[in-house]
Amino acid sequence: MRKFEVTGMSCAACSARVEKAVGSVDGVDSCAVNLLTNSMTVEGGASDEAIVAAVEKAGYGASPADRPKKAEKSDDKTDGETKRIAVRLAVSAAFLAVLMYFSMGHSMLGFPVPGFMEQSHAALALTEMLLSTVILVINQRFFTSGFRALFHLAPNMDTLVALGSAASYVYSVWTLYALILAETAGDAERAMSLHHDLYFESAAMILVLITVGKMLEAYSKGRTTDALRGLMELAPDEATVIRGGERITVPASELRVGDVFAVRPGDKIPADGVVLSGSSSLDESALTGESVYVDKAPGDAVSTATINVSGYLECEATKVGEDTALANIVRLVGEAAASKAPIAKLADRVAGVFVPVVMGIAVVTAIVWLAVGRDFGFALSRAISVLVISCPCSLGLATPVAVMVGSGVGAKNAILFKTAASLEAAGRIETVVLDKTGTITVGKPRVTDVIPSPPYSKADLASLAASIEQKSEHPLAKAILSYADSENIGLFEVTDFSSTAGRGLTALGPDKTVIRAGNSGFISEFAAVPPEIAAEAQRAASLGKTPIFFSAADRLAGLICAADVVREDSAEAVAEMRKMNVDLVMLTGDNERTARAVAAEAGIERVVAGVLPDGKAAEITRISKDSRVAMVGDGVNDAPALKAADLGIAVGAGTDVAIDAADVVLVNSSLTDVAAAVRLGRAVLRNIKENLFWAFIYNVIGIPIAAGVLIAPLGIQLNPMIGAAAMSLSSVCVVSNALRLNFIKLKPGADKTKKPETENREENKMKTVSMKIEGMMCMHCEARVKSAIEAVAGVDGAVVSHADGTASVTAADSVSPDTLKKAVEGAGYTVISVE
Repeated sequence: MRKFEVTGMSCAACSARVEKAVGSVDGVDSCAVNLLTNSMTVEGGASDEAIVAAVEKAGYGASPADRPKKAEKSDDKTDGETKRIAVRLAVSAAFLAVLMYFSMGHSMLGFPVPGFMEQSHAALALTEMLLSTVILVINQRFFTSGFRALFHLAPNMDTLVALGSAASYVYSVWTLYALILAETAGDAERAMSLHHDLYFESAAMILVLITVGKMLEAYSKGRTTDALRGLMELAPDEATVIRGGERITVPASELRVGDVFAVRPGDKIPADGVVLSGSSSLDESALTGESVYVDKAPGDAVSTATINVSGYLECEATKVGEDTALANIVRLVGEAAASKAPIAKLADRVAGVFVPVVMGIAVVTAIVWLAVGRDFGFALSRAISVLVISCPCSLGLATPVAVMVGSGVGAKNAILFKTAASLEAAGRIETVVLDKTGTITVGKPRVTDVIPSPPYSKADLASLAASIEQKSEHPLAKAILSYADSENIGLFEVTDFSSTAGRGLTALGPDKTVIRAGNSGFISEFAAVPPEIAAEAQRAASLGKTPIFFSAADRLAGLICAADVVREDSAEAVAEMRKMNVDLVMLTGDNERTARAVAAEAGIERVVAGVLPDGKAAEITRISKDSRVAMVGDGVNDAPALKAADLGIAVGAGTDVAIDAADVVLVNSSLTDVAAAVRLGRAVLRNIKENLFWAFIYNVIGIPIAAGVLIAPLGIQLNPMIGAAAMSLSSVCVVSNALRLNFIKLKPGADKTKKPETENREENKMKTVSMKIEGMMCMHCEARVKSAIEAVAGVDGAVVSHADGTASVTAADSVSPDTLKKAVEGAGYTVISVE
């Protein structure tokens, strides 16, 4: 997919024209033009030159779009456009105020004017013409764009505005000449009558009011791109790189893979990387949406734009620039905003013929009023009203603004929609099919039960089990070792380790005691299994757990059960989707018994078990015949099913294959985000329908009123200036309605402000202390001072420089300067000051 920037578009008719022109180029498979972002995405083998040429032939400009760059953040195009429109509006409004003083203030309210104008209607009319001419020149872009589009046989909104304003101006100039002739002939009564037929103020007012609408629209459109801009601004501008033992501050854009960078408390991570030294807590809410701080230690991964809350870290960069997780999120949000939702096709079809139809209605309106005996000025006013009240802009903005805001809201909540079509599809989902392993469950086995056999205790059994399993590579062995580590269980060395495939393990303990681990059949050959232990094993197996027996000296030590446990939030997510009337199905390749046990714990009733990867895709196809289906998975074996579903959703912790095959990526790997994605999709779809309704109904009601259908029965007629104001506001209303999506609560029950109980930041506030130290001569001195400071209770980290003779310490408020001073002096150095 290639992206292009398109210039010169002013309404949906323009985007439809560009889309049609590019779509006809040989080699173009598909083309989607986005009026909101002035962008175009093209798929196919056609060259960039051929695509640009097609756009230019249609009367617009185009160029290949560069990927988002850091330097562009402070020079946003939307902001620049808003400022230019604001300047044009301010100058136009100033001249319009003077024009309205002479045209309406004098004639209707009796405002004073120079004496020569009191005596000459021609002089007053000439002044009005000069003032309106200035306003027309200032806003000449409407005429250049509108008439250029008309000459290319592709009239747009600017064409309607230009025709309405130009018709008013030309008619007024013609009337001015007639007024001068009447005044020259001494016919003062006719001159006064002709003065009332001048439309100079209408010609100018139309342009000013449309410009007001354009400025509000540009501002509102800028608001819709705040999410994308905000994401781009998350990354820091600078990074502290360690080179040759020295810390050097460089632009973040100059970081390279393999560079070691330092992150002080309060700093942002400048690149994706892995922690080499130090420990800290990171605020990852910018990327994951979760406000709970995440602890980091050597070996842990860190991501760009996350904030180092405490402690000092040194990390090695693994991904930089456009390859980081943040850049990938920005790219996905941008592509989703630039793509087109299927529901937009209706608006596109209407917009393609809208302007020519409106021009035809305006002509017919003028002819009808002339035919019934009304004067030319009246007929022209009705035709102009039809032209300026019509608004194809609102039709063109109805879908993209909602998609842009919706994609941004999703990104803020760690839900990444790859296209506008996927966002719309999420709103139509009726059935969600869930993979088991790694989606409903954690994906890795964990110890669930530790059942010792007397005289062994739980700690004794865990120690024995972990000691023999440390020689094994089996996933269950890793689960037992992880349990022992979490419980601080000590291990001992075993010798003569051997494995019997499919049965168990044998080894010798420190005192040459034979230790065994395995299934019941294997252990039963060497040790008696008490009935109560056997019953526990059967119960565990019925729940989908795997029982492992352990013995020592031919005596049963006990039973440990392990299972791929259900995620903590899976049951909550299932309950939430049930409330939303979403049907749920669990689809897994696991056996029926285990699948049923997991489904029961998660609250899922429909289960399809024992399905191979190709069978998963076939099952999705079968379900989709009666329902719109979303498939949620994480593994390579889920990829065919993700593609076969109406909407493929991959958990962020899944394989690259699954993520590539999916339409939506859940960064947090939480099932509650599936419910949130569906809720957001429904809200966006509802918003689009509301926008389209108001855009259509506005024109359906406004155009007949402008044409004058209410004049005879109710005496209501629409002034062209009021029509221009109404047209401007229609687009603003559509964009404002879309902005309401920013207030949607995707997780109604979530408390996003909750922090870990073990980390009460309010009660244990941190401070930064600067120390001046004498006696440090080298890196070894620096390390010694650093170790001494960080050994003080309450100190989170220290940044020490022997070259500067300084130390910057992050510590709790309770840590006193004297304590820090004593620690440094105890290491053999002199403290000059502590601030």
